[in-house]
Amino acid sequence: MADILIVYSLVQWPRVAAVRDAVYSLERHSGARCWYLNLGVRRVPRWLGRVPFDAVIFQTSLLWDRVNPATFDRHRRKLRRLDGVGGRRVALPQDEYRRSGALVDFIVEFGVDHVFSVAPESEWGKLYEGVDRSRVGISRVLTGYLATETLERIEAIVAAQHERPIAIGYRAARVPPSLGRHGALKSDIAVRVAQASATRGLHVDIATGAAATIRGGDWYSFLTSCRYTLGVEGGASVHDPDGSVHEATARYLAAHPDAAFAEVEAGCFPGADGELNYVAISPRHLEACATRTAQILIEGSYNGILRAGEHYIELRRDFSNLDAVLDLVQADTERARITENAYRDVVASGAYTYAHLAAEVDAVALAAATPHPATSSLALLHAYARLTDRLSWVKVALYVRVAGMLRRLALRLLPEPALAFIRRRVAGSAAETAALQSVD
Repeated sequence: MADILIVYSLVQWPRVAAVRDAVYSLERHSGARCWYLNLGVRRVPRWLGRVPFDAVIFQTSLLWDRVNPATFDRHRRKLRRLDGVGGRRVALPQDEYRRSGALVDFIVEFGVDHVFSVAPESEWGKLYEGVDRSRVGISRVLTGYLATETLERIEAIVAAQHERPIAIGYRAARVPPSLGRHGALKSDIAVRVAQASATRGLHVDIATGAAATIRGGDWYSFLTSCRYTLGVEGGASVHDPDGSVHEATARYLAAHPDAAFAEVEAGCFPGADGELNYVAISPRHLEACATRTAQILIEGSYNGILRAGEHYIELRRDFSNLDAVLDLVQADTERARITENAYRDVVASGAYTYAHLAAEVDAVALAAATPHPATSSLALLHAYARLTDRLSWVKVALYVRVAGMLRRLALRLLPEPALAFIRRRVAGSAAETAALQSVD
């Protein structure tokens, strides 16, 4: 039997279903026995050194913490106790356009053998400059996959939803300007389509920003109530290897909160937009396929999975064909064909599930694994490891609850200048979350 250690870092409660599915997908689908370590709230226990791990997986949530240098340095100090543990080491980063330098340093320091990137191959040389590509393999995966439980949930919602009263529905976060003009398209498409739809009397439900976010089962219900939804490839068109672009734009917006994108660009990263083509299909696109909601997408590659005219209606980046697209929406003659194609090729094919991702990871992580006996002592130790991982989530829940109590107390006691500072920091945290979800 092979053994894999998955190192992650999550301190959010309650757990978001999509994040939980991503973290525990290997436990459900890998051919190996999986051990989990939440480095966000735990140290590396010494007894892990007694386990003959065939591989160590550095999960997305752990690697995302590089955007907070102090937190990431703390993780790296903890991880040095894993010296000599694991045969192969695999990293699954996302949002590689941000602080890619810290990611490269991590790959070198911890001897990562393979990187599962969500970036197009054309961008690997920029993002992973300094990585010995003769030793470290890179292959491309998706930012998210369909979980079996999620598909079952969606099927039940679709079966219960008999009407689709909304012509076009859309939700998107307002991403920071540091992602470039590609990121700005998420808001641009909302504004342009909403304005054009209003002149035609179309019933639309289009909104952007944190307050408009719909989560969990409510999101699937919303999609199922829409005949069409909008979309853009996730990603960024600005490379920010040391985080300085993000920091500069945050400072600029704090001083000029109403600044337009062009003004922020000129003041913080002139000439940098377009130097990177970091684009990827997102889970939102897969979920639309599952709910049989027709997609109107900004022209792009969509990992070669979705094809214009076959799986979605293409909207040009300059919106020059918007009237023609809305003509198709009002005629509604192509929707059935497009949604049937998308469901057949993306969902029914089973090619974009977490089981598929687990098979890809197994093929790399366990390529040189030598099966070892499944002893009772290892089985008991694994049971203990599962228990400690579950208990780590109790710790997370308590941490979040205490933090909430302290925040409420501070709001009652602190003077207004201090509260204004806290509000700015909270706004910054919201921007961090949006950046993490930029591939949605």
